[in-house]
Amino acid sequence: MIGIRDARNETMRRHPLGPILLAVLGTASAWLWWSGQPIRHQPGVLAQGAPIQEDVPPRSLPDQNDFHLTAIAHYSIRARVLGAKPYFGGPQAKLSPYDVALGWGPMSDQKILDQLSISLGNRFFFYRWQGRAPIPQSEIIRNAANNHLIPADASIRAAIRCLRVGQIVDLGGWLVDVDGPNNFKWRTSRRRDDTGNGACELIYVEKLNAWDQPPAMEPANPVFALAR
Repeated sequence: MIGIRDARNETMRRHPLGPILLAVLGTASAWLWWSGQPIRHQPGVLAQGAPIQEDVPPRSLPDQNDFHLTAIAHYSIRARVLGAKPYFGGPQAKLSPYDVALGWGPMSDQKILDQLSISLGNRFFFYRWQGRAPIPQSEIIRNAANNHLIPADASIRAAIRCLRVGQIVDLGGWLVDVDGPNNFKWRTSRRRDDTGNGACELIYVEKLNAWDQPPAMEPANPVFALAR
């Protein structure tokens, strides 16, 4: 008679792919866990400059899923990823399936971020602290933003999905206002010092580069570099 343990061993001998499959599944699980972990950095500002906004006369961009996009400014930013969240429900998700919170200046400094609790939900970006704020709240507002990202194509969409908290990104495209079916309207923020409802940037993303380390410290190629 073959015991329970012997029966299992016999099955593994009959199916040599079993150990390989288990190894592949274990490796995949480890990679998924690792890719979801935030990247930590040494203290110091990692993204120096503020976003660059160049206002333009309103111009139409290609329609997206029955939504009409009107560009109102060219927009580029180098910043640190503070958080990212996918969305699946509602008309907004059909157009902008991901929100990414970005920080620059003091909000790219590990020392400051270690004293803040950051989260995203309901298309908003939230920050909290205990005791005394690490920097004045006005500085937090001026140096961080939640961004509703509209990918220009499938490759940009996939790259947004792969972003990790702590990465440094170069993002370029257009600030847009959106009109859609059933009188749907979605308007982008036009300034960096606003807060509350309507304070998020709505960006049609045409370029996205990402690094695990600041580019000045890592001359190698970025983790990914995409431009439409």
